[in-house]
Amino acid sequence: MVTGAVSAMAAKQTERLKEDGNNCYKKERFGAAIDAYTEAITLSPKVPVYWTNRALCHMKRKYVCFYCNLIKFSAILLFYVYALWGGQDWTRVEEDCRKAIQLDHDSVKAHYMLGLALLQREDYADGVKALQRALDFGRGANPTGYMVEEIWEELAKAKYMEWELLSARRSWELNSLKETCVAALNQQRALDMSRTEESSEEDYSSHTEQLKALDRVFEKAAEEDKPTEVPDCLCCNITLEIFRDPVISPSGVTYERAAILEHINKVGKFDPITREELDPSKLVPNLAIKEAVAAYLEKHVWAYKMGS
Repeated sequence: MVTGAVSAMAAKQTERLKEDGNNCYKKERFGAAIDAYTEAITLSPKVPVYWTNRALCHMKRKYVCFYCNLIKFSAILLFYVYALWGGQDWTRVEEDCRKAIQLDHDSVKAHYMLGLALLQREDYADGVKALQRALDFGRGANPTGYMVEEIWEELAKAKYMEWELLSARRSWELNSLKETCVAALNQQRALDMSRTEESSEEDYSSHTEQLKALDRVFEKAAEEDKPTEVPDCLCCNITLEIFRDPVISPSGVTYERAAILEHINKVGKFDPITREELDPSKLVPNLAIKEAVAAYLEKHVWAYKMGS
Protein backbone atom coordinates (compact mmCIF):
# COMPACT_ATOMS: atom_id res chain seq x y z
CA MET A 1 0.00 0.00 0.00
CA VAL A 2 2.77 2.41 0.98
CA THR A 3 4.79 1.58 -2.16
CA GLY A 4 1.72 2.11 -4.34
CA ALA A 5 1.00 5.45 -2.71
CA VAL A 6 4.61 6.59 -3.21
CA SER A 7 4.48 5.55 -6.88
CA ALA A 8 1.25 7.43 -7.38
CA MET A 9 2.72 10.53 -5.76
CA ALA A 10 5.85 10.28 -7.93
CA ALA A 11 3.74 9.90 -11.07
CA LYS A 12 1.66 12.91 -10.09
CA GLN A 13 4.77 14.95 -9.40
CA THR A 14 6.44 14.06 -12.71
CA GLU A 15 3.25 14.89 -14.57
CA ARG A 16 3.18 18.28 -12.86
CA LEU A 17 6.82 18.83 -13.79
CA LYS A 18 5.99 17.93 -17.37
CA GLU A 19 3.18 20.49 -17.40
CA ASP A 20 5.54 23.08 -15.92
CA GLY A 21 7.99 22.30 -18.70
CA ASN A 22 5.27 22.57 -21.32
CA ASN A 23 4.16 25.95 -20.01
CA CYS A 24 7.73 27.26 -19.97
CA TYR A 25 8.24 25.98 -23.49
CA LYS A 26 5.15 27.85 -24.74
CA LYS A 27 6.60 31.04 -23.26
CA GLU A 28 9.98 30.26 -24.94
CA ARG A 29 11.63 29.96 -21.53
CA PHE A 30 13.63 26.99 -22.76
CA GLY A 31 16.16 26.93 -19.90
CA ALA A 32 13.39 26.68 -17.31
CA ALA A 33 11.62 24.05 -19.38
CA ILE A 34 14.82 21.98 -19.53
CA ASP A 35 15.11 22.15 -15.75
CA ALA A 36 11.53 20.92 -15.32
CA TYR A 37 11.93 18.04 -17.77
CA THR A 38 15.25 17.10 -16.16
CA GLU A 39 13.53 16.77 -12.78
CA ALA A 40 10.80 14.68 -14.40
CA ILE A 41 13.44 12.43 -15.99
CA THR A 42 15.18 12.01 -12.64
CA LEU A 43 11.93 10.77 -11.10
CA SER A 44 10.73 8.74 -14.12
CA PRO A 45 13.64 8.02 -16.49
CA LYS A 46 11.73 5.46 -18.56
CA VAL A 47 9.14 7.87 -20.00
CA PRO A 48 10.31 8.68 -23.56
CA VAL A 49 8.26 11.88 -23.94
CA TYR A 50 10.27 13.57 -21.18
CA TRP A 51 13.45 12.92 -23.15
CA THR A 52 12.02 14.18 -26.44
CA ASN A 53 10.56 17.26 -24.77
CA ARG A 54 13.93 18.12 -23.28
CA ALA A 55 15.65 17.47 -26.60
CA LEU A 56 13.23 19.87 -28.28
CA CYS A 57 14.12 22.57 -25.78
CA HIS A 58 17.85 22.05 -26.35
CA MET A 59 17.21 22.34 -30.08
CA LYS A 60 14.95 25.38 -29.88
CA ARG A 61 17.45 27.28 -27.75
CA LYS A 62 19.52 27.93 -30.86
CA TYR A 63 17.27 26.73 -33.65
CA VAL A 64 14.21 28.93 -33.19
CA CYS A 65 16.05 32.23 -33.49
CA PHE A 66 17.55 31.52 -36.88
CA TYR A 67 15.40 28.96 -38.64
CA CYS A 68 13.03 31.35 -40.40
CA ASN A 69 15.94 33.21 -41.98
CA LEU A 70 18.06 30.14 -42.69
CA ILE A 71 15.55 28.54 -44.98
CA LYS A 72 15.92 31.49 -47.35
CA PHE A 73 19.65 30.86 -47.81
CA SER A 74 21.24 28.79 -50.57
CA ALA A 75 22.18 25.25 -49.60
CA ILE A 76 25.91 25.97 -49.65
CA LEU A 77 25.57 29.05 -47.42
CA LEU A 78 23.26 27.08 -45.14
CA PHE A 79 25.95 24.40 -44.84
CA TYR A 80 28.51 26.91 -43.57
CA VAL A 81 26.02 28.47 -41.15
CA TYR A 82 25.23 25.00 -39.82
CA ALA A 83 28.92 24.27 -39.43
CA LEU A 84 29.48 27.43 -37.38
CA TRP A 85 26.20 27.23 -35.52
CA GLY A 86 26.47 23.77 -33.93
CA GLY A 87 27.42 23.45 -30.28
CA GLN A 88 26.80 21.60 -27.08
CA ASP A 89 23.02 21.95 -27.32
CA TRP A 90 22.96 19.78 -30.45
CA THR A 91 25.06 17.15 -28.68
CA ARG A 92 22.44 17.07 -25.94
CA VAL A 93 19.67 16.86 -28.52
CA GLU A 94 21.34 13.78 -29.98
CA GLU A 95 21.88 12.18 -26.55
CA ASP A 96 18.28 12.73 -25.44
CA CYS A 97 16.87 11.48 -28.74
CA ARG A 98 18.95 8.31 -28.65
CA LYS A 99 17.69 7.63 -25.14
CA ALA A 100 14.09 8.25 -26.22
CA ILE A 101 14.52 5.83 -29.15
CA GLN A 102 15.82 3.17 -26.77
CA LEU A 103 12.58 3.53 -24.82
CA ASP A 104 10.30 3.95 -27.87
CA HIS A 105 11.80 2.90 -31.20
CA ASP A 106 8.79 4.29 -33.12
CA SER A 107 9.07 7.82 -31.73
CA VAL A 108 8.63 10.17 -34.67
CA LYS A 109 9.92 13.20 -32.80
CA ALA A 110 13.00 11.39 -31.52
CA HIS A 111 14.06 10.19 -34.97
CA TYR A 112 13.27 13.60 -36.46
CA MET A 113 15.35 15.61 -34.00
CA LEU A 114 18.11 12.99 -34.07
CA GLY A 115 18.29 13.48 -37.83
CA LEU A 116 18.59 17.26 -37.42
CA ALA A 117 21.29 16.84 -34.77
CA LEU A 118 23.31 14.48 -36.97
CA LEU A 119 23.14 16.95 -39.85
CA GLN A 120 24.73 19.56 -37.59
CA ARG A 121 27.91 17.51 -37.43
CA GLU A 122 27.74 16.82 -41.15
CA ASP A 123 26.84 13.15 -40.74
CA TYR A 124 24.58 13.28 -43.78
CA ALA A 125 24.21 9.54 -44.29
CA ASP A 126 22.93 8.79 -40.77
CA GLY A 127 21.07 12.10 -40.56
CA VAL A 128 19.10 11.35 -43.71
CA LYS A 129 18.40 7.80 -42.46
CA ALA A 130 17.02 9.15 -39.19
CA LEU A 131 14.83 11.67 -41.03
CA GLN A 132 13.62 8.93 -43.37
CA ARG A 133 12.67 6.73 -40.41
CA ALA A 134 10.84 9.68 -38.85
CA LEU A 135 8.98 10.21 -42.12
CA ASP A 136 8.02 6.53 -42.39
CA PHE A 137 6.82 6.37 -38.78
CA GLY A 138 5.02 9.68 -39.17
CA ARG A 139 3.17 8.52 -42.27
CA GLY A 140 2.17 5.35 -40.48
CA ALA A 141 0.84 7.20 -37.44
CA ASN A 142 -0.75 10.22 -39.11
CA PRO A 143 -0.21 10.59 -42.88
CA THR A 144 -1.72 14.08 -43.00
CA GLY A 145 -0.18 15.39 -39.79
CA TYR A 146 1.83 18.62 -39.79
CA MET A 147 4.99 16.77 -38.76
CA VAL A 148 5.00 14.64 -41.91
CA GLU A 149 5.17 17.78 -44.04
CA GLU A 150 7.82 19.31 -41.78
CA ILE A 151 9.96 16.17 -41.82
CA TRP A 152 9.73 15.92 -45.61
CA GLU A 153 10.90 19.53 -45.91
CA GLU A 154 13.92 18.87 -43.73
CA LEU A 155 14.71 15.59 -45.51
CA ALA A 156 14.46 17.24 -48.92
CA LYS A 157 16.62 20.15 -47.73
CA ALA A 158 19.29 17.77 -46.38
CA LYS A 159 19.31 15.69 -49.54
CA TYR A 160 19.51 18.77 -51.76
CA MET A 161 22.18 20.42 -49.63
CA GLU A 162 24.34 17.29 -49.76
CA TRP A 163 23.84 17.04 -53.53
CA GLU A 164 24.70 20.70 -54.11
CA LEU A 165 27.96 20.37 -52.18
CA LEU A 166 28.90 17.18 -54.02
CA SER A 167 27.83 18.70 -57.33
CA ALA A 168 30.06 21.73 -56.78
CA ARG A 169 32.96 19.41 -55.98
CA ARG A 170 32.32 17.27 -59.05
CA SER A 171 32.10 20.37 -61.23
CA TRP A 172 35.43 21.64 -59.94
CA GLU A 173 37.04 18.23 -60.52
CA LEU A 174 35.65 18.01 -64.06
CA ASN A 175 36.82 21.51 -64.93
CA SER A 176 40.27 20.80 -63.53
CA LEU A 177 40.49 17.55 -65.47
CA LYS A 178 39.29 19.24 -68.65
CA GLU A 179 41.86 22.00 -68.32
CA THR A 180 44.58 19.36 -67.89
CA CYS A 181 43.38 17.48 -70.99
CA VAL A 182 43.21 20.66 -73.09
CA ALA A 183 46.71 21.65 -71.95
CA ALA A 184 48.01 18.18 -72.88
CA LEU A 185 46.46 18.36 -76.38
CA ASN A 186 47.84 21.87 -76.93
CA GLN A 187 51.24 20.76 -75.72
CA GLN A 188 51.19 17.81 -78.09
CA ARG A 189 50.12 20.12 -80.92
CA ALA A 190 53.03 22.47 -80.19
CA LEU A 191 55.45 19.54 -80.06
CA ASP A 192 54.19 18.22 -83.39
CA MET A 193 54.55 21.65 -84.98
CA SER A 194 58.13 21.97 -83.70
CA ARG A 195 59.08 18.75 -85.46
CA THR A 196 57.88 19.90 -88.87
CA GLU A 197 58.74 22.94 -90.95
CA GLU A 198 55.12 23.84 -91.56
CA SER A 199 51.68 22.81 -90.23
CA SER A 200 49.13 21.43 -92.62
CA GLU A 201 45.45 22.28 -92.69
CA GLU A 202 44.75 18.62 -91.91
CA ASP A 203 46.80 18.80 -88.72
CA TYR A 204 44.94 21.92 -87.61
CA SER A 205 41.54 20.31 -88.33
CA SER A 206 42.53 17.19 -86.43
CA HIS A 207 43.54 19.23 -83.39
CA THR A 208 40.31 21.24 -83.54
CA GLU A 209 38.22 18.05 -83.72
CA GLN A 210 40.04 16.62 -80.72
CA LEU A 211 39.18 19.71 -78.69
CA LYS A 212 35.54 19.52 -79.77
CA ALA A 213 35.37 15.83 -78.89
CA LEU A 214 36.82 16.64 -75.49
CA ASP A 215 34.11 19.28 -74.96
CA ARG A 216 31.41 16.72 -75.81
CA VAL A 217 32.84 14.17 -73.37
CA PHE A 218 32.88 16.63 -70.47
CA GLU A 219 29.43 18.05 -71.33
CA LYS A 220 28.06 14.52 -71.17
CA ALA A 221 29.79 13.89 -67.86
CA ALA A 222 28.22 17.02 -66.37
CA GLU A 223 24.68 16.25 -67.52
CA GLU A 224 23.59 14.38 -64.39
CA ASP A 225 24.13 17.51 -62.30
CA LYS A 226 21.97 19.70 -64.54
CA PRO A 227 18.36 20.03 -63.29
CA THR A 228 15.67 19.37 -65.89
CA GLU A 229 11.89 18.91 -65.85
CA VAL A 230 10.55 16.13 -63.63
CA PRO A 231 8.43 13.69 -65.71
CA ASP A 232 4.70 14.40 -65.44
CA CYS A 233 3.99 10.80 -64.45
CA LEU A 234 5.94 11.39 -61.22
CA CYS A 235 4.03 14.57 -60.32
CA CYS A 236 0.67 15.04 -58.62
CA ASN A 237 -2.16 16.51 -60.72
CA ILE A 238 -3.15 18.73 -57.80
CA THR A 239 0.16 20.02 -56.41
CA LEU A 240 2.08 19.69 -59.69
CA GLU A 241 5.05 18.65 -57.55
CA ILE A 242 6.94 15.37 -57.40
CA PHE A 243 5.13 12.73 -55.34
CA ARG A 244 5.98 12.22 -51.70
CA ASP A 245 3.25 9.82 -50.59
CA PRO A 246 1.27 8.78 -53.70
CA VAL A 247 -2.12 7.08 -53.43
CA ILE A 248 -4.32 5.82 -56.23
CA SER A 249 -8.08 6.29 -56.49
CA PRO A 250 -10.53 3.57 -57.64
CA SER A 251 -10.68 5.33 -61.03
CA GLY A 252 -6.93 4.79 -61.46
CA VAL A 253 -5.69 8.35 -60.92
CA THR A 254 -2.73 8.89 -58.60
CA TYR A 255 -2.59 11.83 -56.20
CA GLU A 256 -0.46 13.09 -53.36
CA ARG A 257 -2.16 11.73 -50.23
CA ALA A 258 -2.32 15.02 -48.34
CA ALA A 259 -3.55 16.89 -51.42
CA ILE A 260 -6.40 14.53 -52.29
CA LEU A 261 -7.50 14.25 -48.66
CA GLU A 262 -7.59 18.04 -48.42
CA HIS A 263 -9.67 18.14 -51.63
CA ILE A 264 -12.10 15.59 -50.20
CA ASN A 265 -12.43 17.47 -46.91
CA LYS A 266 -12.76 20.97 -48.36
CA VAL A 267 -14.33 20.47 -51.80
CA GLY A 268 -16.20 17.19 -51.77
CA LYS A 269 -15.98 13.43 -51.91
CA PHE A 270 -15.26 13.06 -55.60
CA ASP A 271 -12.25 12.45 -57.83
CA PRO A 272 -11.14 15.89 -59.13
CA ILE A 273 -10.12 14.40 -62.49
CA THR A 274 -12.84 11.86 -63.26
CA ARG A 275 -15.53 13.51 -61.04
CA GLU A 276 -16.48 10.05 -59.78
CA GLU A 277 -17.51 9.58 -56.15
CA LEU A 278 -14.48 9.05 -53.94
CA ASP A 279 -14.32 7.90 -50.33
CA PRO A 280 -11.02 8.37 -48.43
CA SER A 281 -11.05 4.73 -47.37
CA LYS A 282 -10.80 3.70 -51.02
CA LEU A 283 -7.44 5.39 -51.53
CA VAL A 284 -4.61 2.88 -51.79
CA PRO A 285 -0.85 3.55 -51.68
CA ASN A 286 0.60 3.49 -55.19
CA LEU A 287 3.75 1.50 -54.45
CA ALA A 288 4.83 1.36 -58.09
CA ILE A 289 4.89 5.16 -58.40
CA LYS A 290 6.50 5.46 -54.98
CA GLU A 291 9.33 3.16 -56.07
CA ALA A 292 9.67 5.02 -59.37
CA VAL A 293 9.94 8.35 -57.53
CA ALA A 294 12.53 6.90 -55.14
CA ALA A 295 14.58 5.61 -58.09
CA TYR A 296 14.30 8.97 -59.87
CA LEU A 297 15.34 10.93 -56.78
CA GLU A 298 18.25 8.58 -56.21
CA LYS A 299 19.61 9.47 -59.65
CA HIS A 300 18.41 13.08 -59.80
CA VAL A 301 18.83 14.37 -56.25
CA TRP A 302 18.31 17.97 -57.40
CA ALA A 303 14.62 17.07 -57.84
CA TYR A 304 14.18 17.17 -54.06
CA LYS A 305 14.22 20.95 -54.34
CA MET A 306 11.36 20.79 -56.85
CA GLY A 307 9.14 19.18 -54.22
CA SER A 308 10.24 21.11 -51.17
